Amino acid sequence: MSQFLSAIQQFDSISLSQMDSVALLNRFDVKYQLPESKLIEVLQSIIKQYYILEINQSRIHNYNTIYYDTTEDSMYTSHHNGKLNRLKIRKRKYTDSGLAFLEIKRKNNKRKTKKLRMVAENDNELFTSNELDFLKQNTNFDFKLSNSTLPVKNTNSFKRITLVNKDLSERCTIDINVTSFSKDKKVELNSMAIVEVKQSSLMAKTCLTQKLKTIGAQQQGFSKYCIGRAFLEPDLKQNLFKEKLNALKKEFNGNIRLISVTNL
Repeated sequence: MSQFLSAIQQFDSISLSQMDSVALLNRFDVKYQLPESKLIEVLQSIIKQYYILEINQSRIHNYNTIYYDTTEDSMYTSHHNGKLNRLKIRKRKYTDSGLAFLEIKRKNNKRKTKKLRMVAENDNELFTSNELDFLKQNTNFDFKLSNSTLPVKNTNSFKRITLVNKDLSERCTIDINVTSFSKDKKVELNSMAIVEVKQSSLMAKTCLTQKLKTIGAQQQGFSKYCIGRAFLEPDLKQNLFKEKLNALKKEFNGNIRLISVTNL
């Protein structure tokens, strides 16, 4: 961790307001999973080409997320089955900035991600009437939306650093210390970094993507919501995730910890 902290302190910083021009709410994104040891090598190679987001003198930020799904788990199932037109609904608290958003994250059949969001009226599990109106206006479910028909299915917490290249055309988020929670268990994904590169065009070559390729990092999908649920709920449909789950267990042997709530 000391090498990681040393690396992120060497980047020039950018503020939240300065980063507004590269929000990239309508974008292409690609994810990678790396051991933290390789992440340090990546960071050290791109220090001069990227800014790092700094909020209140902090460069590592805490996030908490609440994920919602239908009673039949239709959003989880769509992702599991590889359906390209799919969505995710979540309420995310950006702890260090004090902001919370209700977000609809939609991926189309061209693999482009579009995110719609409103400032959340609270950061707890229940939707307000205005939040339900936002969801109704931007989704097309064939049932009446309510707190009972769109219940909470999973929550998580993680730490994130955000990088922006110096021509403001690319963002990268790097998540570490990811922990997913169900009602009676949690799973800790330790020593793993989830890198997500976000661009307006599909995988333009940059020094970051080239470095990831050089160290042998493979582009591969990773949904913190779906993977967290698959680890925590063995009875949930997950046959198409098994290869992914087994590969993660093999690569991060001993660092993926499933803990019952009685041991918390």
